[in-house]
Amino acid sequence: MADVFTNSQRAEVLTEALPYIKRYVGKVVLVKYGGNAMINEELKLQVMQDIVLLWLIGVKVVLVHGGGPEISELMRKLGKKAEFVDGLRVTDKETVDIVQMVLAGKVNKTLVNLLEIHGGKAVGISGMDGRLIEAKVKDPRLGYVGEITKINIDSVSDLLEKGYIPVISTVGCDEAGNTYNINGDTAAAYIAGALRAERLIMMTDIAGILRDKNDPSTLISEISVEEASLLKKEGIISGGMIPKAECCTEALAHGVKNVVILDGRVPHSILMELLTDEGAGTMFKK
Repeated sequence: MADVFTNSQRAEVLTEALPYIKRYVGKVVLVKYGGNAMINEELKLQVMQDIVLLWLIGVKVVLVHGGGPEISELMRKLGKKAEFVDGLRVTDKETVDIVQMVLAGKVNKTLVNLLEIHGGKAVGISGMDGRLIEAKVKDPRLGYVGEITKINIDSVSDLLEKGYIPVISTVGCDEAGNTYNINGDTAAAYIAGALRAERLIMMTDIAGILRDKNDPSTLISEISVEEASLLKKEGIISGGMIPKAECCTEALAHGVKNVVILDGRVPHSILMELLTDEGAGTMFKK
């Protein structure tokens, strides 16, 4: 197949990206990589390539990941049924061990390995390392599901200072040594806030906020906190999008410059969002 780009066109693309590159060099961009957006292996490789590219041009990238489908799959193999209350996984003592095994083990190290294969320098940590995420019981009905009480950001800042891409699994702990399953979107909002990130990118398996959930052409490209509140009352922001929207507004309240929900199923959506006029998904602004 013939190459669709000439060398001059490639050079033009790079030149057009220059103002955006200058904006983000030396700044923190946190990418929340959702469990459902991680299922397609080809797209996963592209996401890792995009993150390495950003890192190579001088962006301080932090990757916070989920892994819900893989947790459910291992539970199924072990004969445990996954239960959810208000979208949150009911997590008994045995389940929290599975969560820790999958998130801090398999998923975390797989992503670190992929980043390294593509030329990045990455270090995987969990929310328990350096007591990054301290938590308490969120709701007794949910068991070991944690509500964040404190973020100790030094371990992440140290890794960024030394030129690494921190890859964070959202498992927390308390002073008594209990382990907690932490909602990935919430953890990403808190960590991005503690880092005063320039941008928080919430990758998921939907296009963003749609005025009509059945019509992708009704995507809302930009939204304020006040508008989000109104859309929630109108029922346009509903179901699983409610907690995501709440995490976006929480991140802004914690000091993140702006937040975007984008479709992780679209190839190179991170680069489209950061390095072009077009952008991708729905951006939240104060």
